[in-house]
Amino acid sequence: MTKRPADSANASAPTRQVPMRDFSRSLPMSLLRAREAVMRQFRPKLREHGLTEQQWRILRALASIEAAEVTELARTAFLLGPSLSRILRDLEARNLIERKTAKADQRRSMVSISKEGVKLMASVAPSSEAIYAEITQRFGARKLAELQEMLGQLELCLAFPDAGDDVTDET
Repeated sequence: MTKRPADSANASAPTRQVPMRDFSRSLPMSLLRAREAVMRQFRPKLREHGLTEQQWRILRALASIEAAEVTELARTAFLLGPSLSRILRDLEARNLIERKTAKADQRRSMVSISKEGVKLMASVAPSSEAIYAEITQRFGARKLAELQEMLGQLELCLAFPDAGDDVTDET
C-alpha cells in the first residue's frame, strides 16, 4: 500500500478517519467545561474557609439529612470510596463531622455533620448564595432553571432508558 502525498505531509497531524464527533463537541467535555466554569466561581470562597470542593460536597450532603451510611454518602456525593475515606478522616480531624457505628450492622459506619460543621456551613452559605445570585444574574433565572430541568431529564433518561417516553421535550 502506498501513501498518498497528503498522508505523508500530515503524518503527525491527528487523523480524521475515526467517525466521531469533534472532541470539543462531545457531551462529556461540554459538561466538564461547564462544571469547571461554575466551580471557578466557588473555589476561592471555599479555599478562604479551608475547604476543598469535595469536602464541601460532603458537608452539603450531610446538612440535608440526619446521618448517612458511608457507601450511601459516597453515592450521594459522587466520590469513590478511597477518596471519601480520606476526606472523612480530614473532616473528622477538624471536628466538622461525627462518625458512629451503625446500630443495625456494627461493620458499617454512620456519618453526620457536627455542630462545628453546621457553623462552618453557616459562615460559607452567604458567599455561596451570592455566587449563585451572580450566576443567575449573568446567565438568567429562566435559562438556569431550564438548564437544571434539562440536566435532570438527561440524568433520568440515561439512568432509566425506558423512561425516555415519560421525559418529553416540553420546550
